[in-house]
Amino acid sequence: MTTAATDADAGDRGAHPRFAAALEELGLGELTSRVRRFPDATRTAAEAAAAVGCELSEICKSLVFAADGVPVLVLMDGASRVDVELVRRELGAAKVTRAQADVVRETTGYAIGGVPPFGHRTRTRVLADRGLLRHEVVWAAAGDPHAVFPIAPAALVAHAGATVADLREPAA
Repeated sequence: MTTAATDADAGDRGAHPRFAAALEELGLGELTSRVRRFPDATRTAAEAAAAVGCELSEICKSLVFAADGVPVLVLMDGASRVDVELVRRELGAAKVTRAQADVVRETTGYAIGGVPPFGHRTRTRVLADRGLLRHEVVWAAAGDPHAVFPIAPAALVAHAGATVADLREPAA
């Protein structure tokens, strides 16, 4: 696998400082050395997959929704779209919408395109799509739109405190 990151770009300088601190607090400090930083943005799943050199489905998107006005994080593979109706049913909510950028930043402490799956400013309910578990490793944002890190999906779900559910839109 060839990537645009260099050894000088990798390591704890790649992760957002708040996320690096969260990794340490969770006992995952060794992951900071696996963070990959890229000169071009990895804000979208397609950009991240191209930079890492992996399949689009091996990217973990961290998406914030509002369920009856309360933020909820949904972890979804990069090749799929979230079915908002399935999220609504899973949460027992009346209405689920995409959260506004300011709500994402207030809730997580990170900007859209760099939201990691855990290590957020506030405690938020987390749902993870079952499809993430099909992979040995997935790549997720490291708190910065230029940085991602690899993690086993089961560990991702555990550290995010996620509930696993079927949340993806059916394939067209």
